[in-house]
Amino acid sequence: MKDRTRYLYPAVIAAVLLGIAVGLIAPDTGVALKPIGTGFVNLIKMMISPVIFCTIVLGVGSVRQAAKVGKVGGLTLGYFLLMSTVALAVGLLVGNLIHPGSGLHLDASTAAAGHQQVGETADESTADFLLGIIPTTLVSPLVSSEVLQTLLVALLVGFALQSMGDRAEPVLRAIGLFQRLVFRILAMLMWLAPIGAFGAIAAVVGSAGVDALISLGQIMLGFYLTCVIFVFAVLGPLLWLVARINVLRLFRYLGREFLLILSTSSSESALPRLIAKMEHVGVSKPVVGIAVPTGYSFNLDGTAIYLTMASLFIAQAMGDPLGVGEQISLLLFMIIASKGAAGVTGAGLATLAGGLQTHRPELVDGVGLIVGIDRFMSEARALTNFAGNAVATVLIGVWTREFDRQRADRVLRGADPFDEATMLDDDHAPAAPAGPPQRTPAA
Repeated sequence: MKDRTRYLYPAVIAAVLLGIAVGLIAPDTGVALKPIGTGFVNLIKMMISPVIFCTIVLGVGSVRQAAKVGKVGGLTLGYFLLMSTVALAVGLLVGNLIHPGSGLHLDASTAAAGHQQVGETADESTADFLLGIIPTTLVSPLVSSEVLQTLLVALLVGFALQSMGDRAEPVLRAIGLFQRLVFRILAMLMWLAPIGAFGAIAAVVGSAGVDALISLGQIMLGFYLTCVIFVFAVLGPLLWLVARINVLRLFRYLGREFLLILSTSSSESALPRLIAKMEHVGVSKPVVGIAVPTGYSFNLDGTAIYLTMASLFIAQAMGDPLGVGEQISLLLFMIIASKGAAGVTGAGLATLAGGLQTHRPELVDGVGLIVGIDRFMSEARALTNFAGNAVATVLIGVWTREFDRQRADRVLRGADPFDEATMLDDDHAPAAPAGPPQRTPAA
């Protein structure tokens, strides 16, 4: 069956170009199209609670399964948490240096609805805030827009399932099925992305003119630059320090996978091949079986950078920058909420909207600013996620002494090439005899 989503990318590009043209030629008409972009953002907001609930519950389930393998699982999860934090911090650092979106100041037209949404909660006390995290019922967060309540319930459910052991498997499978339903709905909604992008870009360009194009270009280039810095200034030196492997040699070995991701805008497409190639390069099967599937949910470096920089861009563009305390709080939220967002069309936007909804509800409408350029940044996001997981697998193999250095040297210098004839997509599942996680993120 052909992948029809390949038509979505050019459709979004065409819609963005058309929106820019309308905004420049007929600014008043462009501004009048703002409800189209707002409608699409509202559809994404509708999915925030179920996306976060499913990814957190199943993420905690993955921790439970990974922890059963002891040292390897604990080391893997610890490294992923550290790298996600570093990626988020790098995104915040670069974002604060380049100040993306600072020249737009769209607060007058865009933030009005958000300020109405905040309403009476603007002056609430700390006690009121903490009490507000507790939902009325266990299921009420799933039908509301209170993201922190959803997060609390998801963590409670996840830890409860964790304590139930094997008896929790039917519940986890049911939630996994519900997650597939949620992601399928998200995929359906993303077919409206060209329309939403057209309305949002037309309104922004109609309101801010050429300054909007400059700011959008700035955030895209800044994001690409940040991904490059993270991969070659953080992951590269770490790989050389621990494994004495040049990161360029490893990436050259994974060249076909990078091309596959570039063409599909999703690191999920290369998951079976990464498992096979990491085993071929000398990492033991149990380590690969733990590190790669778990990394696809917990080691989302590119997504982490994207979420932080997009949040800063929206706040700057709407003339209401995030303070240092808000940035740190947002970073902590994104560390948890970003798990499971890789490879799922629209999940990144939902997570971004969830973070803003939690910290600054008046900025959620600004997600419409990102819709038009989200697809332009998806490749860099997916490539960075993939590179991070490939490097992590080698590092964990070295630290657990489950890495064959001599074999890696032969493979990377081309003396022992990977046999493409043995690479059958249906025959490589993310499983290993040591009991790694059997669930992979829904594509």
